[in-house]
Amino acid sequence: MSTEPTVTPPSLVVGEDGRARPVWASTDELLRDYYDTEWGMPVRDERGVFERLSLEAFQSGLSWRTILAKRPAFRAAFADFDPDTVAAFGEADVARLMADAGIVRNRAKILATITNANATIALRQDGGLADLVWSFRPDRTPEPVTFADVPTTSDESVALSKALRKRGFAFVGPTTMYALMEALGIVDTHLVGSHRRGTSGVWS
Repeated sequence: MSTEPTVTPPSLVVGEDGRARPVWASTDELLRDYYDTEWGMPVRDERGVFERLSLEAFQSGLSWRTILAKRPAFRAAFADFDPDTVAAFGEADVARLMADAGIVRNRAKILATITNANATIALRQDGGLADLVWSFRPDRTPEPVTFADVPTTSDESVALSKALRKRGFAFVGPTTMYALMEALGIVDTHLVGSHRRGTSGVWS
């Protein structure tokens, strides 16, 4: 039986620029740039929230890097995620999207995006998608030190999931909604010690 102590890999890596980042954003240029400039920064406009909700749904079962690399193609395929345009997509558009190798060709997720565009439009008469999503901001944000400390769901993400489903949205499970809340800055799950911790202005 080994008596060697268990070595826990570091959760943060200090780059050549002196900035501490999580391991997942420490080497890959695409992920590092996304982490440094976008992830966790507040998004409060309808189109921006709809885009991120859509991409989080497409990410289900895949790596976020895959989605990030395909984002330009997604934007081109889905009219820059303009809800009015996407809501009007018909079967010919679905066939076009299913033939587009630049995106994730999943019929259920494509149909869900069109469904969600229609649901987004319907929400305008009641405050709008962005206001609804942001209304589930918790009183406190997590303060994770390691990856193991980062939640994957919360009471608020469960409640948001239920609220969106009630409004006709699809592919909005609690885990996906928690990832959305992280991406939009509604919660700050940057690890304590990261150079991005607390930079959103949402949380002190």
